Amino acid sequence: MTQYILRRLLLMVPVAFLVSVIVFALLHASPGDPVLIYAGEERDPVALDALRKAYGLDQPLPVQYVSWITHAARGDFGRSLRTRQPVLEAIVERLPKTLELGAAALLLSVTIALVVGTLSALKRNSSIDLLSTGFTIAGVSLPNFYLAIILILVFGLLFRVFPPGGYTDFAEDPLANLRRLVLPAITLATASTAVNLRQVRSSLLDVLGQDYMRTARAKGLTEQLVVFRHAMKNALIPVVTIIGLQVGAIIEGAIITETIFFWPGIGRLAVDSINGRDYPVVQAIVLLSALSFMFANLFVDIIYAWLDPRISYGSARA
Repeated sequence: MTQYILRRLLLMVPVAFLVSVIVFALLHASPGDPVLIYAGEERDPVALDALRKAYGLDQPLPVQYVSWITHAARGDFGRSLRTRQPVLEAIVERLPKTLELGAAALLLSVTIALVVGTLSALKRNSSIDLLSTGFTIAGVSLPNFYLAIILILVFGLLFRVFPPGGYTDFAEDPLANLRRLVLPAITLATASTAVNLRQVRSSLLDVLGQDYMRTARAKGLTEQLVVFRHAMKNALIPVVTIIGLQVGAIIEGAIITETIFFWPGIGRLAVDSINGRDYPVVQAIVLLSALSFMFANLFVDIIYAWLDPRISYGSARA
């Protein structure tokens, strides 16, 4: 297992390098000059050239990339072109807020998927099964920005149950923090809940039809013991894969949600930085998002070995 983990960590290096090259090339190929944005009303060519030199934008692109990736490998992602704040510091400031929103959405998604998906599999073709199927279709079909607007109109403005947006620190006012967390968490969790619920149902139905399940029942085990001790553990293997990908996609999924609900996380920082052509911030966020995907996939593979003893990552099977 240790050799497998080290091998996977080494493979992350070329993948991260390729991601960094792609995002660097795409950002610098996009239209717009960041210097013109930050200069404001200043249009003096000498002043603009001085700004480009100060930001390092006067150098050839290969030189800019080598300089950036060399510093990034040491943990230095440079400074924001807009605020001159260190990029890593800006990301660290907003990361807890994104993790809070992502964790709440993931917890909501997994809980509903496990409970409703299990009931739907055990009571196949019942009313709860039909309702869960309808929810699955709606959850996958509705864009999250549309769902967010509907939630704001209904629960934020019409019934005034939850605030329509904004953020309150948990340490300052826990209740206000939780109330502001509800709508964005539901928005972020809906699509993943639909996917997880359907996967739990189909995986559990497949496992319940296996021969060893009939053998467990023939031995006189209760239905609860058969389902939760024997069926669930095997049924969760494909579900873990999807959840692992969702963990890695927290930053990506939070971009639109945080922007709509004025949630001051990394997603909103990414949108503001893209609009402002803030190259260092966008490059760092995309690179860290790619790394989160890779680490989430590695963690999923490790969980596999715990869920299914037949799975081995030893050298004999490498």
